[in-house]
Amino acid sequence: MTPDPELLELRRAIDEIDQRILALVSERVKIVLKVGDFKRKRNLPIYDPERERLMLERLMGRAPEPLDGQTVRHVFERLIDECRRLEQHHTQK
Repeated sequence: MTPDPELLELRRAIDEIDQRILALVSERVKIVLKVGDFKRKRNLPIYDPERERLMLERLMGRAPEPLDGQTVRHVFERLIDECRRLEQHHTQK
């Protein structure tokens, strides 16, 4: 059975959004790595729990419909964890 054209169009729209999200995540990681390099050169701590807490609170408070704060928190906690992992790998090179 051939998928409905409307469903195909919706899926194409999701694919386009996913590609934009991927590009933004890549851009974010590049900046995270630069921040890490900056901190290392100045012997500053890499992990800043207060910065992370404030960032998550800010983002949760700005969650647009139909998102809620908890969804935003979960998405960004995962993104932060992965950025931290990539940063650790970057420093070991």
